[in-house]
Amino acid sequence: MTDADSRRDCANAIRVLSMDAVQKAKSGHPGAPMGMADIAEVLWRDFLSHNPGNPDWFNRDRFVLSNGHGSMLIYSLLHLSGYALPMSELENFRQLHSATPGHPEYGDTPGVETTTGPLGQGLANAVGMAVAEKTLAAQFNRDGHEVIDHYTYVFAGDGCLMEGISHEVCSLAGTLKLGKLIVLYDDNGISIDGEVAEWFSDDTAKRFESYGWQVLAADGHDSAAIAAAIAAAQGEPDKPTLISCKTVIGFGSPNKGGTAATHGAPLGEDEVAAVREELGWPHAPFVVPEEIRAAWDATEKGFAAESAWKEKLVAYEEEYPELAMELVRRIKGELPGEFSAKAEAYIQQCQETEDNIASRKASQNCIEVFGALLPELIGGSADLTGSNLTTWSGSTPVTRDAGGNYIYYGVREFGMTAMASGIALHGGFIPYTATFLIFMEYARNAARMAALMKQHSILVYTHDSIGQGEDGPTHQPIEQLTALRATPNMSVWRPCDNVESAVAWKAALERNTGPTALVFSRQGIPHQSRDAEQLANISRGAYVLKDCDGTPDVIVIATGSEVQICVEAVGRLQSEGVAARLVSMPSADVFEAQDQDYRDAVLPPSVRNRVAVEAAAVDYWHKWVGMDGQIIGMRSFGASAPGGVLMEHFGFTADAVVAAAKG
Repeated sequence: MTDADSRRDCANAIRVLSMDAVQKAKSGHPGAPMGMADIAEVLWRDFLSHNPGNPDWFNRDRFVLSNGHGSMLIYSLLHLSGYALPMSELENFRQLHSATPGHPEYGDTPGVETTTGPLGQGLANAVGMAVAEKTLAAQFNRDGHEVIDHYTYVFAGDGCLMEGISHEVCSLAGTLKLGKLIVLYDDNGISIDGEVAEWFSDDTAKRFESYGWQVLAADGHDSAAIAAAIAAAQGEPDKPTLISCKTVIGFGSPNKGGTAATHGAPLGEDEVAAVREELGWPHAPFVVPEEIRAAWDATEKGFAAESAWKEKLVAYEEEYPELAMELVRRIKGELPGEFSAKAEAYIQQCQETEDNIASRKASQNCIEVFGALLPELIGGSADLTGSNLTTWSGSTPVTRDAGGNYIYYGVREFGMTAMASGIALHGGFIPYTATFLIFMEYARNAARMAALMKQHSILVYTHDSIGQGEDGPTHQPIEQLTALRATPNMSVWRPCDNVESAVAWKAALERNTGPTALVFSRQGIPHQSRDAEQLANISRGAYVLKDCDGTPDVIVIATGSEVQICVEAVGRLQSEGVAARLVSMPSADVFEAQDQDYRDAVLPPSVRNRVAVEAAAVDYWHKWVGMDGQIIGMRSFGASAPGGVLMEHFGFTADAVVAAAKG
């Protein structure tokens, strides 16, 4: 058998496994896997450095299938290469609890680096991974010791490049000279609606050249041309590379190949049989001959690659023991042992200093302290650094030439948030990003994906209400807090002062099972006095900030800047003989996770007279006040005026709270 024959058979194994799995499931996308099989065969067998025996080997090359609808491509690759993905899972494609879901899901399948499917976001994750690799290498590599040294490869289709997020992240990737980012573009000219020339006529090569990328082209069915292009991409250290690969979608399908009919539907039994004849593949469904399996098996090669890296790490440790220890800690995702105690000491200090400041400034003070403790913190803002207050004295920019710990993302909220997920997925960093709360709308799906993948990223949102004032309703968030709180696995904090801000930051840094949204004010807010028990209970999400004797007649619940209004209102109620309690609830989801006894102690079920006060949409608060309670919140968009004027205009006053409590 010639090398060309072997390569053809290896690629055809992907094609047939993909079409058979889709046919058995009666749903899926066979076209992309069949069209990209030759590209995948060259990349995975000749270039990709990975270890099927240890999918989490840190210095592996990252592979991202951004066109995630073609998921059977990566499942076939993982199975054939020797990952713990047996044929039974391929036969169980798209079924409940299988390791082969309809789109690749991070955590479900060994070897899947990120959840893909929402087009363009896998590419954005990959840009984040490439930033992480380059920055970590700059921080830890030393002459003769390149312990961080790997590529990030991406498969992407027309849909990925049409999505606006691709423009955001690919522009920044060129600016940052991410030379180890290599994108193989499946240029097949077909999407769900048909031939894309009718709606996608960009000169893609010129577009990427204008970003500062190296642009190459190859016949996507010519193994030698593909290999030459990848080698050329690896030879360009200062530019990311786009390899435009001309392919035929559904390659091997004699009657449907090259058409949208192969994109998102099974081929049908007759066409499946025709493909077998066309490709000369006589084997039954889900049967791969042993000689083809042997040609694909990467377990020995992968074990050798990881073993060689471990030897490098040992030599590095001998010469740079402290750096090696720090690198291993960061790879493991462990915070320094002293972090928690030092953070608690800072929280106590905040309580004692009694700063009356905007919570965005309190947030910056936290970054100043915690940044010095955590070299893995890597921050950034979408062109609002001076407003979000996200730099600190130790901030150095991530640039095209060196490492750093702060990314100037430009006006790219969506791309920024998806890149942060890629940085977190890569490992070695805790990313935080920042924009105005209203502009989380641009990034909403990337924030959702971070929650879906349980990634440790911190989303800093400032200018959190109508209190930001004159910029008007386009810039004043109303429904955004509700959207964040409604997102599964998204933790949300809206602190009322400098102390709650410090507790929120500590919680976000310690929570490694999902993203945390930290929501801060533009305007100044006063410090609240607390005793030791109240201080300790902030971390439980909600606590009694101002109490009465005995069982309360009414409970007022508030967050953020509205807490101070309620402090005044509850004081007045108590002076009039009303047994009123004030509960500060900076994080409802954290409070909900507490034991029932604590929740009942803060919000006794017997007390149905409740008032919630928050300068945001009202609907969320019904779960806390019930049908008997009242909500002082926003039922419309805002307006353009000074913040204080707006707060009074929309009813966020102590008088309004007193009236609601009495009502």
